[in-house]
Amino acid sequence: MRVLFFYQYFGTPKGKWSTRVYELTRRWVNQGHHVTVVTSPYDKSDIEINKLVERLKIDGINLIVINSGDSNRFSFIKRIWRFILFSKLSLYYALTEPFDVAVASSGPITVGLPVLFARWLRRKPFVFEVRDLWPRGAMEMGLLNNKLLQKFALWVEKLCYRNAAIVVGCSKGMTDDINQRFPGIKTEIISNAADIELFGSYYDGVKLSVNISEPFYFVYAGSLGAMDDVLSILKAALILKNKGVKNISIIIIGDGAEREMLSGFAMLHNLENVKFIGLIPKNDVVGWLNKAVATFVCFKPVPVLNTVSPNKMFDSFAAGVPIIQNTTGWIMELVTQNKCGINVQPGNFNEMAEAIEILTKKPEIQKEYAANAKRLALNVFDRNKLAARYLDILKQVANQ
Repeated sequence: MRVLFFYQYFGTPKGKWSTRVYELTRRWVNQGHHVTVVTSPYDKSDIEINKLVERLKIDGINLIVINSGDSNRFSFIKRIWRFILFSKLSLYYALTEPFDVAVASSGPITVGLPVLFARWLRRKPFVFEVRDLWPRGAMEMGLLNNKLLQKFALWVEKLCYRNAAIVVGCSKGMTDDINQRFPGIKTEIISNAADIELFGSYYDGVKLSVNISEPFYFVYAGSLGAMDDVLSILKAALILKNKGVKNISIIIIGDGAEREMLSGFAMLHNLENVKFIGLIPKNDVVGWLNKAVATFVCFKPVPVLNTVSPNKMFDSFAAGVPIIQNTTGWIMELVTQNKCGINVQPGNFNEMAEAIEILTKKPEIQKEYAANAKRLALNVFDRNKLAARYLDILKQVANQ
């Protein structure tokens, strides 16, 4: 089977970004399928080119790389322009590359335009993958305020859902939202996944890049952007400092638009136990997680963010590390049902501080939650199982 995958943010574990599409497609290639990914050099990935378009090959995956990369540090107008340019140049490959089934992975919603034209002009089927609810997320976050652009984005979203053979959502919250707004759409859930092999015990001896004197440390590994509520972690750290707690470190791994504000807050309040590591390759994140007491999954209190499927959570589960999280959707239910971490209310910094203390003062609870997190990784979110399910979906669509 020949798969043509449109996704702007392709990267491998050598990069500093999600490896979802790399991990899926390399497994499909290993099973004898031909996969081409049309992508661009995102500033957190490890993909680089010098020309407008280059063809690369990584682990058997064919890449068509369009030099229209994105960054959350760009202005909104620049990002929109990059999205549109990527979509326009991708259209050529949607109309000329040989394939049996296409996949378009959103956001942004503009990634769906090339597969729509392939559907209309070539009668080729496609799967529309929803990693984030675009454009709803951008509208709720106040990032997409132009009424004309909103109408265009909502129109493209409707076209993508109505013309796709199947819409694959990365969480139950996403598919529930889609089914409510577009009754009759066929949906499947293929969540982000736990890379169990990557987070194996052979990383136990890795030397960490920062010396830590405190006996316990907690990790936040992800973007420091508009969606992420990393400030709540720092405010919890301040509460612990004021209580005289001195045996805990907070490790912040990542970068983004709020990095300066966050580091400024830490300096202002003399939070010496909060350490900013910056962006590091996913391979290096493994060493940090394997020794952590718990990790943080924190988002701003915006309704659409309760549907997210954050890679940081699945990485934590793969490492057998519980989470402290503040969303109120499907992840809250997952944590409650499986006892794989602690839920805190959004904006309740005292609850977050208390959660940190519980997991340090009560090692039996930390061990129980850690074991449950690992069990979820093995039984529910194993990358191999989810990749196989996804491949079955693509085969069904290609054979329709």
